[in-house]
Amino acid sequence: MKVLHGIEGLHELPRGGALSIGNYDGVHRGHARIVNEMRRLTAGSGAQGHGLCVVTFEPHPLTILKPAVAPPRLTPVEVKRRLLAAMGVTHLVELPPSPEVLNLEAQAFFAILRDQVSPRHIVEGPNFNFGKARHGNVQRMIEWSAGTNIEVHSLAAEEVALLDLSLVEVSSTLVRYLVANGRARDAAICLGRPYVLRGEVVKGFQRGRTIGIPTANMSVPQQLIPEDGVYAASCTVNGRQHPVALSIGSLPSFEKRAFQVEAHLLDFEGDLYGQIIEVELLDYLREQRRYASVESLKAQIDRDLISVRARIAEDATRPIATTVFSPASHSAP
Repeated sequence: MKVLHGIEGLHELPRGGALSIGNYDGVHRGHARIVNEMRRLTAGSGAQGHGLCVVTFEPHPLTILKPAVAPPRLTPVEVKRRLLAAMGVTHLVELPPSPEVLNLEAQAFFAILRDQVSPRHIVEGPNFNFGKARHGNVQRMIEWSAGTNIEVHSLAAEEVALLDLSLVEVSSTLVRYLVANGRARDAAICLGRPYVLRGEVVKGFQRGRTIGIPTANMSVPQQLIPEDGVYAASCTVNGRQHPVALSIGSLPSFEKRAFQVEAHLLDFEGDLYGQIIEVELLDYLREQRRYASVESLKAQIDRDLISVRARIAEDATRPIATTVFSPASHSAP
């Protein structure tokens, strides 16, 4: 996948392919549906081979316009790029929330796409808006593309059933709600994969070592952190997958109670300091509690580790939500 930047990047997109515009935070099942539809449309037309293009913002425009209400990031840019490439996206344009971009009227922005890119298909999800003050939408794109070879498509929302069997429309907003409330399995259903925390391993208080359970203290400054608690998770290091007991919160059993994200990798020996690791959340196990003694805390952690191994074994035989993003996949997840 070719990554391009800024308005200039739009001019480098291949002509005659399929294109979608959006924030694509989370790269969830609704986004997969859009990319799969772009692939379907181009497979049987003269647009095949002209590229599947996504135009997105990096970072979210509200980080500049209204920082106080900007949504926390679900997907680090490195993860977003990897997932989109795995879906089959051939070109990604990352637009910065600069005055040049944010002040661009919707019709002017569309004129760049129409005249400079000339996509054969533009595919968007429900409630799509773009341009200054979000004045652009699918209906206006249809009007502005009159007399051209561009076809504009609007898809209905992707619907999934959560664990309680409630039927919901997948969106980045919903995924943020689920993650923030510790509903790791429901978030995975909407994403089509486990939620990923990506961060650098930094030095913490090193208290786990004193009780025989060393942890990797993760710095995750710009990503949505799940609700405080202990989670079953997974992490791949040097090509090997390790079960992980992930602790999020202020660790109430210790005097120093600074907020931490700590990952204990089972069956791992080595030094991870300074490395970037990615931890996949599989399930919420329990809330954070205060224990009367180190012995009782250690006993609970031992039970947690048993639960983590059981959860990993369950995934090996019956994944709760798996979507394989590959160019060979032609159907919506």
